[in-house]
Amino acid sequence: MGLDGPLTALRERLATARARSTCVVVDADAGVGLTTLLRAFVDGLGGDDGVHTARGLAWETSVTEAVLHQLVRGDVDGHDDLVGRLGCRSRQVTAVVVDDAHLADASSLRHLAGAVRHDPDAHLLLVLGRHRLPDADPVVLTVLDAAGDTVVDLPPLSPDDVAELAGRHGVALRPSTAAHLTRHTRGAPRAVVALLRELPRETWAQSTGPLPAPRHIRAVVQATLDAADAPTRRLVETVAVLGEPTPLPVVAEILGLSDPLAVVDAAAGAGLITARDGPGGTDLDAADPMARAAVLEGMTRTAVAAAHTTIAEAVAASDPSRALAHRARATPLPDPNLAARLTSAADHSGATGAWSTAATLFGLASRLTTDIQDRESTFLRAVDAQISAGDIASAADHLAAVESLRETPLRNSVLGYLAILRGRPEEASARLRRAWEMVRPAHDPESAATVCHRQVLHSLARCDGRRLVRWADEAVTLVGADHPVAVEVGAIRGLGLGATGRMREALVGYENLWDHNRVGPVGQRVQMGAGWLHLAADDVARARTELETAIPTDHLGGSTRIALWAHSWLARTCFVTGDWPAAMRAAQAGLALADRTGTRLMVPLLSWTVAQIGALRGDWETAERALRQGDSGSQDYEIMRVPAALARAAVAEARADYAAVLRALSPLTESWAPEDIVEPGFWPWPDVYGNALVMEGRLDDAETFLSPHERRARDRGHRSAQARLAYVRGRLLGARGEIDAAVDVFDDALATLVDLPLLHDRARVAFAYGQTLRRAGRRRDADVVITEARDHFRALGAITYVARCDRELKAGGVRAVIADRPHDALTPQEDAVAALVATGMTNREVAAELFLSVKTVQYHLTRVYAKLGIRSRAELAARRAQDGTTEPVTVEPG
Repeated sequence: MGLDGPLTALRERLATARARSTCVVVDADAGVGLTTLLRAFVDGLGGDDGVHTARGLAWETSVTEAVLHQLVRGDVDGHDDLVGRLGCRSRQVTAVVVDDAHLADASSLRHLAGAVRHDPDAHLLLVLGRHRLPDADPVVLTVLDAAGDTVVDLPPLSPDDVAELAGRHGVALRPSTAAHLTRHTRGAPRAVVALLRELPRETWAQSTGPLPAPRHIRAVVQATLDAADAPTRRLVETVAVLGEPTPLPVVAEILGLSDPLAVVDAAAGAGLITARDGPGGTDLDAADPMARAAVLEGMTRTAVAAAHTTIAEAVAASDPSRALAHRARATPLPDPNLAARLTSAADHSGATGAWSTAATLFGLASRLTTDIQDRESTFLRAVDAQISAGDIASAADHLAAVESLRETPLRNSVLGYLAILRGRPEEASARLRRAWEMVRPAHDPESAATVCHRQVLHSLARCDGRRLVRWADEAVTLVGADHPVAVEVGAIRGLGLGATGRMREALVGYENLWDHNRVGPVGQRVQMGAGWLHLAADDVARARTELETAIPTDHLGGSTRIALWAHSWLARTCFVTGDWPAAMRAAQAGLALADRTGTRLMVPLLSWTVAQIGALRGDWETAERALRQGDSGSQDYEIMRVPAALARAAVAEARADYAAVLRALSPLTESWAPEDIVEPGFWPWPDVYGNALVMEGRLDDAETFLSPHERRARDRGHRSAQARLAYVRGRLLGARGEIDAAVDVFDDALATLVDLPLLHDRARVAFAYGQTLRRAGRRRDADVVITEARDHFRALGAITYVARCDRELKAGGVRAVIADRPHDALTPQEDAVAALVATGMTNREVAAELFLSVKTVQYHLTRVYAKLGIRSRAELAARRAQDGTTEPVTVEPG
């Protein structure tokens, strides 16, 4: 839960107070559980009489020493008197915990902070919990800012926390529903629990339905509104009806205010709206989703409809689509003429790729349509637009309604489209096949082209580039190159070309698309596709710029579906170039977006980066959690199964468990695996698999596997793929004793990478090179190369491999002082073997870690036993534990 981290931080400060008095300020937003946290901390102290608690009270903020009177029941004469009356020095630690310290009186806070400052040996722990409130007493806030030695932030609950909290109340939430509830409540535990208790269980069957305000929030908001004057109330209600951040001049025009600032200040000061200043001016919005819901619940339907009408009239000239939407919301009965206008506006929005707007307009049009078939068709188009926008959770909420409609090509196309984004290939295949069978291309080319578009996406997820290109070309044939559907498939077609070896043609195609689609949602799609392709083509700097541009969706009206792909490949781009903090940010932001929207398709791709970085950093908990999150079964799409396998292999390789690497990747060599996954640049797995074969001693299998991949990379002229495969070839040659040939291959690999910004690949090649040299007895050369690898890994933060490099350097023994070493002392390599065996590794695992044969490990282990006068692995572990040498000694370079 969200309290765990802050609670741990407070307990750590308790330990600090045993040595020196200290003050901790706990910062939290209102409603996120500050009181619960402080109570849990106090309860954990076991009811000790050395614990004192108090609470700031709003009506006592100006009362001198009010909080001190709660603590010591009387006046205080200076710091020494306070310390004595609290019982400090008579015990190890005395804890004073003040809740709502932002409401405490400044005099009490000064006394308490002074006791900490002036008597460090009093073993006093002072914990001051405060809410971040802009209208708090500035003098009190100044004292709190000065008092804290440490500040602990109490964050709101995450969607995972909310799901866990709901489970404790007997409600099982889907990830998208938990994310929706988290956004609505801003992660405030009290509000979450209130809604879980107040709403019927069936509420939680939907992921995105409107949620009310909890009763306690509604009461506060309504009381505040009742106390406000008429202009302020009207402003608050208008902002709530607008439903999104709106520029101040627009709101002023709607309300007819020539001088709106006083009204805005009054509403913001009451905590009913926010007024945020930005480069484009001031935007007004509800204070939070619960406040908006509370305001709307307090309005009559007539008042809400009147507000919508007023807004529609005010924005008709500047934003016709928005005006239509508000006019529709003000219309309670069917209106075919208005429905037709909404459909036309939705068509225009969809043509420009603004699918979120299109979904809203189609949905409103469906409600106002009288003809049953038109209503069903418009409703299906609304759901289709939600999927195009990436709002899979909302679309899935309508699944039962869609399935209940009569079977048409559009219905099957929508169901197939939804199945793709939910990661269900067999369902998608059946739905799309049926849609194509039912559609009549000659009579309805647009519907047929739409089915082609879904087949393009299905083929992309299947990693079937040839089929992707065929369906894309069919769509263009049906509706022409300038049709919105053709432009959309054109933004994907290049990926099919690249994955089938037609990289140059693909890149030229993106250049042509970019010349005609530089801005807006369509530009977002082109940028994403081009970025993905440039990453595969080793043009990583350009890829990063394009993918970063493809992520924002708020001001461009773009699709979160496209943003998810961009997050996924941006994370990989940052990973290969060594910017792992940015890679983690991109991947984790993408995972949060996937949770929020209910999109499953890209989750394994995003989790791959998190798992790999976690393993390389030695953060095994993060790595294992990411593996679970991205776990993919045999029924999932190939674009899910491949990165899931790569993630498992990356974690296994970081553990030097090469048998597990082979288990993870061997499915990619089976008959189900599509041809596209071996195309150089797209999926970097052949070098990982080939390396594992060599490390497992399967040299003939490695040769058989490696040769065709080398030929393909050479034929394509793909530099990084050639370098990665070359390090495997170098390992293989070294294992066969052809050390000079191995050196030439490794040198060529490093030369190939020298002007590519692929830091992780350079480190991997150097590490394999050094291991090969060391095994061949060229220890001084190995020392130089392993040191280079270690420097690269250290720069990346890959502590797992830094430790492995240290073991290699120690095993090489170049830096060991051997002149005066006793004859029965362990050699560096014997010591390295002994260290790993003592940790519980088998001989086979030690051999893989140190790139030795199993027989060599056994030879060294026998000599270790003889020199140390022991007979078993258990005795070896005990001896090294006794000597404090269980772990290998780190050898710093230089």
